[in-house]
Amino acid sequence: MLTPICPLCGGKVVEKDVEKIVKGGNDVAILRVKAGVCEKCGERFYTKEVHKKIEEIRSELKQRTTELYKPIGRTYVYETVIE
Repeated sequence: MLTPICPLCGGKVVEKDVEKIVKGGNDVAILRVKAGVCEKCGERFYTKEVHKKIEEIRSELKQRTTELYKPIGRTYVYETVIE
């Protein structure tokens, strides 16, 4: 159960489907998850179950056990500092 009021700013929290980017090692997964989102400050809140699944996915990425993941492109590092 999500809190109806944001503990950070006091705004109203509403349930939404959001994208969550999870990094594990050098790999990244883009997840669609349910979250409580504050209408005032934008802070996101996850249930314990969603948080647990996010951590499981992060662990799978670190261990490179990604057979169930669909590759969608490539990621590059731009090594020069942009000033």
